[in-house]
Amino acid sequence: MDRRSFLAGLALVSAAGCMPRKRALTVGSKNFTEQLVLGELLAQLLVSACRQPVGRRFYLAGTYICHQALLAGRIDVYVEYTGTALAAILKEHPSGDSQSVYRQVKDQYLHKFGLDVMPPLGFNNSFAMVMRGDEARRLKLTKLSQLASVAPDLRLGVGYEFIERQDGYKGLVSTYGLKFAEAPRVMDLGLLYRALQNKSVDVVAGNNTDGLIAALGFIVLEDDKHYFPPYDAVSIVRPQVFQECPQARAAFDRLGGRITAENMRKMNYAVDGEKKDAAEVVREFLHDQGLEVG
Repeated sequence: MDRRSFLAGLALVSAAGCMPRKRALTVGSKNFTEQLVLGELLAQLLVSACRQPVGRRFYLAGTYICHQALLAGRIDVYVEYTGTALAAILKEHPSGDSQSVYRQVKDQYLHKFGLDVMPPLGFNNSFAMVMRGDEARRLKLTKLSQLASVAPDLRLGVGYEFIERQDGYKGLVSTYGLKFAEAPRVMDLGLLYRALQNKSVDVVAGNNTDGLIAALGFIVLEDDKHYFPPYDAVSIVRPQVFQECPQARAAFDRLGGRITAENMRKMNYAVDGEKKDAAEVVREFLHDQGLEVG
């Protein structure tokens, strides 16, 4: 090779080395099983649609941490719930039907934060006040309005956010006139059902799609005064995702409305109850639903 060819080749190698590498997309999640499953589902969907590796930053505590991570660009997408977004992030009282709450969240997230709210995934994961089945039957409780008379003898367990949220503890006890035996025991969401099972607490603020509710013989007390608003699961996405991977939008659109509450309970239980790997559970779901991107 002559000197001119050598220098030309060296220049090409140097130029290639200086070319910016495509930024990896990152999916985030909160710190409970359903969020792990949904985070993994979005990650696999983006890997398939964008044909590139996708990072995972799961177990990011709760809503506030995930939202700040999204704004800071540490993650690019995570699954949120519309009632949570309206109450915890937008600081508004969530009321109305699912569609009106979704439109309000979608419009305000775009206006205030420049974030895209994708179509609902298909299920409403409302808060659920959960008790041991045998205890609820002994006390003849099926509705939250029946809880007030026995609440002074019961202990309540909740996640960290439930204490502070507008749609959380204060409004709940005010709406139903509840006074428990002691101040709520605040714990990690992943520990709530263990505490209920071992009788450290008697009532917990869980979620409607938690797979362990049925598996452990627990029951959900009916929210007969309709205190809790709609909590439709939606993907919150930084717009840069669509600039870097235009195919991502179609993938999110295809996912809209495809996950039922029963689908979500089954996936949650497969991970929590059957101890299956979340990635494998998600792969099976995407295959069964025909959602793999070719």
